[in-house]
Amino acid sequence: MKRRQVVAALAAGLLLTLVAACGGGAAAPADGAPVTGRVTVLAAASLTEVFTRIGADFEAGHPGVRVVFSFAGSSQLARQLVAGAPADVFAAANPVTMATVTASRETDGTPAVFARNQLVIAVPAGNPRRIVDLGGLAAAGTRVALCAPQVPCGAAARTALAAAGVAFTPVTLEQDVKAALAKLRLGEVDAALVYRTDVRGLRDVEGIEFAQSTATTNDYPVVALADAPNRAGAAAFVAYLLSADARAVLAAAGFEAPA
Repeated sequence: MKRRQVVAALAAGLLLTLVAACGGGAAAPADGAPVTGRVTVLAAASLTEVFTRIGADFEAGHPGVRVVFSFAGSSQLARQLVAGAPADVFAAANPVTMATVTASRETDGTPAVFARNQLVIAVPAGNPRRIVDLGGLAAAGTRVALCAPQVPCGAAARTALAAAGVAFTPVTLEQDVKAALAKLRLGEVDAALVYRTDVRGLRDVEGIEFAQSTATTNDYPVVALADAPNRAGAAAFVAYLLSADARAVLAAAGFEAPA
């Protein structure tokens, strides 16, 4: 009888272990709090496509969770957060913008860099103006779109142009990198400085690498907010974003791994 009881106990323990391994505990962060409900993530516009994929993967691994994204220029999102906008997670396109948020709101831990990105010169397919470097943007009659100075892609562009000794007046200053790229795709400009990931996979746009882009690589930090409406969900999303699975998705989209 005792032997049967021991065997039954061992079998029950094995069953519990298998259930946990198959996902029974996968939807909970390290502190054991269950992950349910809505997770609101404010993220840089350049993360739109890759975060949409990562969000879907995260939801698949956490039944009952819904990730809601708000994509815009990092500086715009930072202003919203400083003003008290509710959110669970913030992912910025550079540490400077992240710092404006962490200086005014408490966070659940220190911001962690999860990816890096570089600028390229975006031109129409075929490169009709034969632009090969930053100097080509200053050629007479060339219409260029840049991000506004306060936006991470705009700050990086100005650093690169200063390093190259190139000066010109852009025809438009956009509030996020997607808007700058849209101006090019609509034929309103001849070139735009955008991230390498923004032109990846596009048939109507080419991305031209330039020497100074490596000196202006942007680190992308992420942090969970201490006053997050869904603290467990925020912690779980950040943990997933830093996982090998999410980094593989980021790498496939053209993002570099953190230094």
